[in-house]
Amino acid sequence: MKRVTDELFVDTASETLASFPLVTAADLAREDKMPTQVRMLARDFIDNSLYNPHYGYFSKRAVILSTGDSTSGGFDFANIKDALRFDGAIAQRYADHGEDPRIGPGRQIWHTPTELFKPYYGQAMAQCLVSEYLLKYFPYEDFILYEVGAGNGTLAANILDFLQERHPEVYERTRYRIIEISGALAKKQQEALRHHSCVEVINKSVFEWTEREWAPCFFIALEVIDNFAHDVVRYHNESNEPYQTSIAVDAGGDYHELFQTVHDPLISAYLRTRAMTTYPRPFSSLWHRFKANVPFAPNLSPPHFVPTRMYDLLTRLRAYFPRHRLLLSDFSSLPEAIRGHDAPVVQTRFQGQMIPVTTYLVSPGFFDIFFPTDFELLRDIYERIMVSSPAGAEAQDQPYGRWSPLAHTSTSMELGSQYFFFRGRRAPVDGVFSASGLPVGQRFSSVFTHKEFLSTYADLDKTRLRSGENPMLDLYQNVKFLF
Repeated sequence: MKRVTDELFVDTASETLASFPLVTAADLAREDKMPTQVRMLARDFIDNSLYNPHYGYFSKRAVILSTGDSTSGGFDFANIKDALRFDGAIAQRYADHGEDPRIGPGRQIWHTPTELFKPYYGQAMAQCLVSEYLLKYFPYEDFILYEVGAGNGTLAANILDFLQERHPEVYERTRYRIIEISGALAKKQQEALRHHSCVEVINKSVFEWTEREWAPCFFIALEVIDNFAHDVVRYHNESNEPYQTSIAVDAGGDYHELFQTVHDPLISAYLRTRAMTTYPRPFSSLWHRFKANVPFAPNLSPPHFVPTRMYDLLTRLRAYFPRHRLLLSDFSSLPEAIRGHDAPVVQTRFQGQMIPVTTYLVSPGFFDIFFPTDFELLRDIYERIMVSSPAGAEAQDQPYGRWSPLAHTSTSMELGSQYFFFRGRRAPVDGVFSASGLPVGQRFSSVFTHKEFLSTYADLDKTRLRSGENPMLDLYQNVKFLF
C-alpha cells in the first residue's frame, strides 16, 4: 500500500502538487497503471480504484460468490438445522473457491442476498414489480425493466423465470434491459440469460446513458450504489464554507489530499439540493463547534463523504427515464467504517480474512471501497429531483400525445397537471396520461427495512430452517429498500 500524506488544511496548498494537471476517471481508463504527477477529485480517485478497466477492483479481482446456477445449486433451507449450520454452509462455499495465495491480497470474493437466497430473493423482487405493473399498466403498456449492475445475472434470471411460470401473459409483454459496465460480467449475463429472448445486455456505464425511455418502466439497482464513488467535503470550522477534496499523486506515487473551496458543479448541485431538505449539515452541532475551538484543533471538519455519483444517477433517471419507478436496495449502515460522516468501509481479503483499513487512499484495484446510504435523506433528495421541471433538451424532446386507450380527450395535459394534484404524488409528466386516462402522477417513494420488504413480498416458507429461523429475514438487518 502506498504511503499516505494526510495534510491538514492550509490556506495555500503546495504549489507543486496544485500545479499537477487535473484528470478524471474517464481519462485514467486509458492507462494500464496509476499515473504520477496528476491530481483528481476524490470521486474520480475512488471510481478509478474500483472500475479502471485495466487494474480496477471490479475489473480484475472481485468475484461474486455463486451457489450454483440461477435455479439450482442453492441452499436446501428446509434441511439445514439452524442459523449456525447455515453460516457454516456459507463458509464452505467460500472454501470451495480454494485457498488464497500466501503472499499479497487474496481473491476478493463477496456475496449478495440475491445469490444466497436464490431463487426466492429474486422472486420477491418479481412479486413486488409485477404487482405494481398489473395494478397500474397492464394490459395497456409493456412490462419494461432496466437493471444496472446485474452481477452474475441471477436476479434477472429469477425474475424472468418467475414471470414465465406464474404470469405468462405478463412475460409475453416483458422487455428486460441490463446496463453493465463490466465486459466480463456482461458476457456472463448473456450466457446465463440466453434462454430468455426478451433480454438485452448493454455493456456500458449507466453514467454514459443517453437514450430516453418515455414508456413506463421499472429501474432496478440492488447491491450497486454502495460502490458508487463519493466526493469528500470538509467545512471550515469558522466560516462553515465547504471545501472539496482532490488527490494529488506525486512523482513517487504517494497520495496527498488538497482542499479548495467548492466549485465542482456536481458537488455544488448536491449540496444545494441537500440544503433544501430538513436534514442538518454534518458537523454543525454545538458540540462540534466547541471541539473546533479547542487549541491546536484543525481548521477543517472531519470528512463528509457526499454521494455525488448517486446524485448523478438520480438526475439521469429524471432526464432519461421520466416515467420510471425505482427499486433500490443497499446498506444503510456499516461497521468498521473509516473516519468521517457517511464514510466507507475499505477492506481487502488476505489469507482468507477480510482486513479493514483506515483510509480510502489505497492502491487501486486491491481494496473494496463501499459506502452506507442514508435512505431517508436519499428519498427526500430523489423526490426533490423528480418533482423538478424538465430543462434543456429534455423539455424540447418531451413527447406529447402519448394517450391511454381509456382517454376521452386529445388536448394538452397542461391544465390537467394543475388540476389533478394529490398529496404524496409527483406531478404527472405533461402530455402523458396514466393507464386510467387521468393525469395522476407517480406516488412518492417509501423506505422499508430489509425485513419489512421481504415480509411483504417473499414466500418466507421457502427459506425457513428446521429451527424455525429464517436467515433471509434475520441477515442483512443493515440493509434498506427504496421503492
